[in-house]
Amino acid sequence: MLLWAGLISILVGVMALAIDRQLAHFIYDNVSAPLHKALDGITHYAKAGHWLAAAILALIVAAVMRHAGMLAAEATQLVNYSLAFIASLTMGSAVLHVIKLVLGRRRPRDDMEMGLYGFMPLAFNPDYNSFPSGHALTICCVAVIFTCVWPMWWPVWFAVAALLAVTRALLTAHFLSDVLIGAGIGLIAAREVLLLGFPGFSPPWF
Repeated sequence: MLLWAGLISILVGVMALAIDRQLAHFIYDNVSAPLHKALDGITHYAKAGHWLAAAILALIVAAVMRHAGMLAAEATQLVNYSLAFIASLTMGSAVLHVIKLVLGRRRPRDDMEMGLYGFMPLAFNPDYNSFPSGHALTICCVAVIFTCVWPMWWPVWFAVAALLAVTRALLTAHFLSDVLIGAGIGLIAAREVLLLGFPGFSPPWF
């Protein structure tokens, strides 16, 4: 199911390229300052660095638990899910950054504020780093791992992931297609890492 969800997200993202610029201008002109401030306050919960630090901290906690002989089964589970997240983020980010560097795309704000728009393939210019969204990829990896740990709450995890991913477009930090394709890569990367590297740690419907 996650494979299809990821592929559909990527496909819809490709289709969204046709309306990206118009939608970004509409959002830029119509999102109020208070809403922009509120969105800016939550969007960084999808930042890769924060979740990577949390995963590393979880590994340290699990190591201490094992050393102390406390809750061995839970410590092992914490190690596996932390490693699964780190591997998912690494795999997805590798794909994402190759796309960023090879295709190269200016961010929406560059269009509004400097008149710079579009792709510049094979430029390998770090200023062209909009496509796809790293925040969307990260928070989708988080949602997948959280679903493995607390499967009954999966609608909550994916709803929160969708909300945080969409903030990137509403803040005109990314185009809609950037968000959809980043999310799709995150879903597929996390699924493949779990199924291939951590069999038995994910729900059957993955």
